[in-house]
Amino acid sequence: MNILIIERSGSIPVKKYGGTERVIWGLGKELNKLGHNVTYLVPEGSTSDFARILILDQTKNLNDQIPDDIDIIHMNYRPLYDLKKPYLVTMHGNPPIGEKIDINTVFISKNQAKRYGSETYVYNGLDWSDFAKIDLESPRNYFHFLGKASWKVKNVFGAIAIALKSKYSIHILGGDKWTYRNIKRGFKYLFNPKVTYRGMVDDKTKMEIMQKSKGLLFPVKWHEPFGLAIIESLYAGCAVFGSKNGSLAELITPEVGFTSNSSTELVKAIREFDYNPKRCHEYAVNYFNSKVMTESYVKLYKKVLRGEDLNTEIPKYIDQENIIPKFN
Repeated sequence: MNILIIERSGSIPVKKYGGTERVIWGLGKELNKLGHNVTYLVPEGSTSDFARILILDQTKNLNDQIPDDIDIIHMNYRPLYDLKKPYLVTMHGNPPIGEKIDINTVFISKNQAKRYGSETYVYNGLDWSDFAKIDLESPRNYFHFLGKASWKVKNVFGAIAIALKSKYSIHILGGDKWTYRNIKRGFKYLFNPKVTYRGMVDDKTKMEIMQKSKGLLFPVKWHEPFGLAIIESLYAGCAVFGSKNGSLAELITPEVGFTSNSSTELVKAIREFDYNPKRCHEYAVNYFNSKVMTESYVKLYKKVLRGEDLNTEIPKYIDQENIIPKFN
């Protein structure tokens, strides 16, 4: 197949922060290994040694930028109009109420699909060969938070509070220290010696920090569609302690972590958990890799090319499934 992957968030390959970009990078590499011809239509600055790169111009009609030789398009954001080629759309976020959702939408967790009346989902996977080898025997003395700390729903202050109640220090990956939000909402943590802000770190630094961490604290206050921070932390040998919102309870099994919407219960679990870095690492490597993800997408590509819809009905927002349980 000649497959076009379209994404607008940032250039590939990723150097620091980048969620969707990491996913489509691994997807393209695996498609290439399977013998498919891969083309990326992505922002300026992108390079690849296994795929053709076309630069996306968001000011122009997308159809005018699609090569004639393409068999199927893999969109990573909702197209604003009908495309001239067969396509599917991966829903990486939570679409707002009233947004039109395509019938060929693929969600990224069972929970996310269910919240929109769908059964079509493919778990995100990463190419772990792009990541450093982890020292699973390394002493682990603190916890970490990984994500966009500036997003209120990621609940970085909740993560800090849980770490401190558990008598551990915490490293914040993905957020600067001196921000307006930290000064206004989290001032009491700015001078706490147990709280270290590491900013936007690259993959090498990220893994160096996480392989000395006991676990990821991830008490999100929204329905997390998937959470790459979860599988990256597991790869580093970290257990994961988070809320039950969104996909978390689905992804975090009792063997590799604990979920609850009670900070008290999370603190108790942190103190009593049977930590096993090797078990966490193998769980991520075996179940959330780009090869497994790609094989699932290839099946969906073939279904679309046969003229079949990926959903029996157009996915839509289901109110009763979107009530977010409170975290306390």
